[in-house]
Amino acid sequence: MINPFVVGAQKKYSILVEPKDTASFDSGEVHPVYATFALGRDAEWCCRLFVLEMKEADEEGIGTYLSVTHLSPALLGSKVDFTATVLSVKGNEIICSYEAKVGERLIAKGEQGQKILKKTKLETLFNHLS
Repeated sequence: MINPFVVGAQKKYSILVEPKDTASFDSGEVHPVYATFALGRDAEWCCRLFVLEMKEADEEGIGTYLSVTHLSPALLGSKVDFTATVLSVKGNEIICSYEAKVGERLIAKGEQGQKILKKTKLETLFNHLS
């Protein structure tokens, strides 16, 4: 594992809210706005941008937790800007906070954790699951 980052380092990621990102389930659409689960997916990706630069060829990141405090809706077509910030890197674990905004309006915040492990270790772990 390589660690070129210090506490406070940031990564940015933006998305446009599309119909696939709305609050929809098997029973149909709940509302035509950015769903909390889609927001969590995109927040995790923004935080993972650090891992992409940290992992070596024989390693991979795996999520350990994700928190989402969803504060305000984002409408279809809205541009959502994510900023992930390194809170800590301890051993093989990186913890980030993130914010998601539409313009200056904060729509969500939270934290995300990932560990970087050898691919062989992950494969062994997955193969032992029933």
